[in-house]
Amino acid sequence: MAELKKVACEAIDKVASELNNISQELWKNPELNFNEHHAHSVLTDFLENQGFHVERKYKLDTAFRATFGDDSAGPHVAVLCEYDALPEIGHACGHNLIAELGVAAGVGIKAAMEASGQPIGKLCLLGTPAEEGGNGKGHLLKSGAFSYFDVAMMSHPFAYDDVRPRNLIAVDLVTVTYKGKASHAAAFPWEGINALDAAVTCYQTVSCMRQQMKPTWRVHGIITKGGVRPNIIPEEAEMEFYIRAPTREELNVLREKVIGCFESAATATGCKVEYDFSEMPYLNVINNEALASSFETNAKELGLDFKEHTMPTGNVPLGSTDMGNVSYVVPSIHPFFYIGTDEVNHTRGFTGATGAPAAQPYTIIQGKAMAMTAIDVFTNKELFQKIKTEFDNEPQRKA
Repeated sequence: MAELKKVACEAIDKVASELNNISQELWKNPELNFNEHHAHSVLTDFLENQGFHVERKYKLDTAFRATFGDDSAGPHVAVLCEYDALPEIGHACGHNLIAELGVAAGVGIKAAMEASGQPIGKLCLLGTPAEEGGNGKGHLLKSGAFSYFDVAMMSHPFAYDDVRPRNLIAVDLVTVTYKGKASHAAAFPWEGINALDAAVTCYQTVSCMRQQMKPTWRVHGIITKGGVRPNIIPEEAEMEFYIRAPTREELNVLREKVIGCFESAATATGCKVEYDFSEMPYLNVINNEALASSFETNAKELGLDFKEHTMPTGNVPLGSTDMGNVSYVVPSIHPFFYIGTDEVNHTRGFTGATGAPAAQPYTIIQGKAMAMTAIDVFTNKELFQKIKTEFDNEPQRKA
């Protein structure tokens, strides 16, 4: 097993400059949800040249599947690539680096599989678009793309190192529409029913409820439509809210609480209300401990010091990802990794950091650690059984 891991790391080192070029090409050409056509082309061209069987436009126009090996001979391991960017600020979440390290891991795993001299399993590099609000993985799950996998792995750039992030919580998006009656605001205000009043009342009611929210719950929203002119009583107002909670079960509780706010505002103002929750909420990430421990051991062997850049205690930053949806269906890990900056995600500073040379050594280590972890899964039957047993008994999946 040690020899196969050495082969994997050496294979990654041989293409390190090409991997950096891929990352730079994505960074210089940021693309938004479901429009990652250039990234799709760059990644699939490279993987095809590396000898993978590549299926372009796999189930979604900008998704792909690149495979190698035989799942009848062992586990089916999926390494996931993200490559979408954010509006206006580009790769401020570092998905260019996620794609780079995913491809790096794939190159290393394939080299190790070839060096083993016998079939040991199957590798899939799955290109997953639209993580930033589009729930691309949710769409792929719905289409059956994840039904073949025994484990799924990816790693995400961040301001800290964390193998088992507990701050990736569930989130749902809801659009709230209030409908009233228009009237002249000066001449006949009593003839109108003010939808903007309903929206403002709703916003304030949600704010009042925050005192009774758990510290790990989040509700944040905006008014997207509030009328057309000041002298016309608004007949329609629209709002958008994100609601977040640590688990799917708690998200369901919080959802009922905010519905009460939506409906009470309608009652208070005489408006009608409609609310439309997203078809596929993002779920929290369930870290598979057995798989995470393997990754941690391998990363430490590569020299990663997890004590140097640790997640702060207290006000831990919260976020959400569609990898959470995957983790309810397939044993998964989603480590965070430091890239040489204290800038935080979704800022212009972090955009600069994800394109900087300083990020490259950290990214390559992640690709190597992921390749080594896949080799553990392929060759260590006891580990593979622990992963499966833990997943089968995970209480959050049954709640």
